[in-house]
Amino acid sequence: MGKRPRLSVLLRPRYWAAWLGLGLLRALGCLPLPLIAAVGGGIGLLLYALHAPRRRVVYRNLEHCFPELTPRQIRRLARRHFRAFGQTLIDVAIAWWAGPRRLRRIVRFRNRRYYDEAQRAGRNVILLAPHFVGLEMGGVRLSLEGPLVSVFRHPVNVLVRALMWRARVRFGARLIEHNQPFTSLVRAVKSGVPLYYLPDQDAGHRHSVFAPFFRIPAATFTALARLARMTDAVVIPCVTYQRSWGRGYEIVLGAPLAGFPAGDPLVDATQMNAEIERAVRVHPEQYFWLHKRFKTRPPGEPKFY
Repeated sequence: MGKRPRLSVLLRPRYWAAWLGLGLLRALGCLPLPLIAAVGGGIGLLLYALHAPRRRVVYRNLEHCFPELTPRQIRRLARRHFRAFGQTLIDVAIAWWAGPRRLRRIVRFRNRRYYDEAQRAGRNVILLAPHFVGLEMGGVRLSLEGPLVSVFRHPVNVLVRALMWRARVRFGARLIEHNQPFTSLVRAVKSGVPLYYLPDQDAGHRHSVFAPFFRIPAATFTALARLARMTDAVVIPCVTYQRSWGRGYEIVLGAPLAGFPAGDPLVDATQMNAEIERAVRVHPEQYFWLHKRFKTRPPGEPKFY
């Protein structure tokens, strides 16, 4: 994280609004889960109504990824996505401040045997954790089960950065800054600590290939395959779904990717995207459609957004 900011710095007037917002967030996180779902869903629908640019991004993503849906179905799915996103804005308070007892109660596992068997066999493990709304909750909950390492990207706000860092490491997880050398990740995985890895955002033109995602060429990072090859690690899909009506979360683990890596960057990226797509189709409203996943286009293609 670098040098920690002094408390005197964080108490300056420029951070007062952030302190107020975070205090309100923490208070909301103490509410019962069904009430959080209702309040958060309302916040999400308000964002849907007021934030037209992001609403258009979500529409564009959904229209192209689900061409079989009617415009009315697209709008309905978009509203469901905003409701899920609004809820997770409050659920972040649980991930950041709740104690082990509450986290264990509200986040359950499915197919955990894949994770446990790999560790018992002494295998290095990479958890393929795509950008679903439950991503933060899943990472914190997994850190309760033992050592875990993840990649950290700094928020702009110094106060939020400090609190996020503290929240994610409070049960013993280790964070590696995203701008650190790739060898930092290699060493971490080779040490036997599972890696919670998020490789499914727009990768730009560097270190990426255009692999299909919902039949659309998407700039896709190739680092997962390189990392798995260099560390002889198994890659286990790991998706954290939001359960309906404020019933908590579920971390769903999948069988290790077969034949991965194959050694061909495009083949490996295609297999990774296909695995993520399967997870999206289970709960399509919970994938992070607010992100401009298809912003980078192959040469000669028009802009997507």
